Amino acid sequence: MTVIEPLSTNRKETFLTLLQDRFTAHPERHNDVSWEGIQNKLEQDENKLQILWAMEQTGGEPDVIEYDPDRNVYLFVDCAPESPAGRRSLCYDREGLESRKENRPETSAQDMAGNMGIRLLTEELYRKLQTTGRYDTKTSSWIQTPEAIRKLGGALFMEYRYGTVFVYHNGAQSYYAVRGFRGYLWI
Repeated sequence: MTVIEPLSTNRKETFLTLLQDRFTAHPERHNDVSWEGIQNKLEQDENKLQILWAMEQTGGEPDVIEYDPDRNVYLFVDCAPESPAGRRSLCYDREGLESRKENRPETSAQDMAGNMGIRLLTEELYRKLQTTGRYDTKTSSWIQTPEAIRKLGGALFMEYRYGTVFVYHNGAQSYYAVRGFRGYLWI
């Protein structure tokens, strides 16, 4: 499992600059949102910044795609062009992982997300992300799966092909080198 080092003061400043540069470079992801409010929130919550750091270190390239003014919170989502490289080749969840007789991956998408402090994207959030660019054109990403499907042994994943966002299914115990997961965090 990936071990994420804590943020030192120097690394924290560098990381905040990286997040700000990414935010500035991609205004299409967050219309009418200012960086100052985000930076204030991040500086007040070291734990959330550490979670974003874990997302970054596993290849997620987190960025803001939504602001909720009623709750005064920002939605960070993995915006890497392809499913984060440090989060691939994983079964969907612990039950799927344990059902494998052989060739078990190191962990599952749900377990890794939980350990990082994030959640897998829902179908709705995945579709929202796709309105800000094109993601998973060569990979795919596990998404939160409805309990009724999961009880039958299945799990859902999504990808972008042929100008369309597709939702597919697979056994929760399956894993592929090109399938990972994208996560989100409200700050």
